[in-house]
Amino acid sequence: MASPIPNPLPPRALIGMVHLPALPGSPDGGRPMADVIAAACADARRLADAGFDALLIENYGDAPFRPGRADPHTVACMTLAARAVRETVPRLPLGVNVLRNDPLAAVAVAHTVGAAFVRVNVHCGVYATDQGLIEGRADETLRYRRLLGAKVLIFADVHVKHSRPLSSPDIASAAEETAYRGRADALIVSGPGTGKPTDPADVRAVRTAVPDRPIYVGSGTGPDNVREVLAVADGAIVGTALKAGHRTEAPVDPALAAALVLAARS
Repeated sequence: MASPIPNPLPPRALIGMVHLPALPGSPDGGRPMADVIAAACADARRLADAGFDALLIENYGDAPFRPGRADPHTVACMTLAARAVRETVPRLPLGVNVLRNDPLAAVAVAHTVGAAFVRVNVHCGVYATDQGLIEGRADETLRYRRLLGAKVLIFADVHVKHSRPLSSPDIASAAEETAYRGRADALIVSGPGTGKPTDPADVRAVRTAVPDRPIYVGSGTGPDNVREVLAVADGAIVGTALKAGHRTEAPVDPALAAALVLAARS
């Protein structure tokens, strides 16, 4: 059963990544929070000016990530940053991802700041990752969303990047379980790692298995393949291809962001 919460993203949506620098308390943390927020808002403005349809904020700079519950200070910092991004670009829907896999924190942050959706890397099943074994907690996430009365959509990864599925190696079966047993509102299909291309065959397999949910490509989209990506998916989450020098941790390059939007819309 699809969620009654409306999806504010348009067809062929381009979702731009706001990768937060290392937050206080993380291994590389040390920048004042004001500087972190300024960097996030600057990237959000560049993405909005380029013509992106939505934004997704995550604590990318906090690696190595907690496998489950994020620290309280991480959640507090992400709330501040997400609120600032919302105030900077209020017209664009915002998503929240608390790495590596804290969907309860993501729902809380999103609900607090008025974000539209959360990304959950492991919503169902069991995955071997560089953080160890991560188990999905769809039951907790949906009950917590209901408890808060949060109008927040759950965008869940299927065979999330930087991992190996242990419970459902077949991507079509994993998609069905994530959508129909885990009740995810949308699905994300990615390549093997950040910035790595997503196999169109995987997207088609997920689309066949789950025809009634939006499907977004989660990695490897650039100006050279964005039209092909949008031919098989409802949208794309784009980060590395927009960054100066194609370094994921670098600021958004306005020229690269504009070039991708132009390629997608032409």
